[in-house]
Amino acid sequence: MRPGLAALLCFFSFVWLSDCAPPTCYSRAVSLSKEVMALLDKVHTYHRTKTCAEVLPTIFLDVHNSCITTKLRDFLYVVLNHPNQYCRERPRMVLLKRKIQNLYTIITRICYRDLVFFTDDCEAIDTGHSSPHYAEDRLQLLQEER
Repeated sequence: MRPGLAALLCFFSFVWLSDCAPPTCYSRAVSLSKEVMALLDKVHTYHRTKTCAEVLPTIFLDVHNSCITTKLRDFLYVVLNHPNQYCRERPRMVLLKRKIQNLYTIITRICYRDLVFFTDDCEAIDTGHSSPHYAEDRLQLLQEER
């Protein structure tokens, strides 16, 4: 084999391997929360699980919100103890339960102290609307403008 071809083959194998880095706790929590939100949207729109979704509380996952642990725990309780046995056995509901359990475990055990919470607005998880919370530096800027 020629040296140029071997070097080119070696280069492309390193490029391929560099894309195989394991996810960090943060990236896994963010991607799993997006998966849960997409699955929740499917549960709410799919005709076989639409009636099951009526019992579920509304939730907007944000891994930067410190209230996510309590809200996930409460949501998981509702999913695990769904009043309808038919709903508990639906494949999408089972998948939703597993993903929420995984996300809760990642946030509370595996990534404990690795995640940084920027807000503690519990209402934002319920409504999806975050109310602005001015820090001291923002208040100081507002006072200086007057």
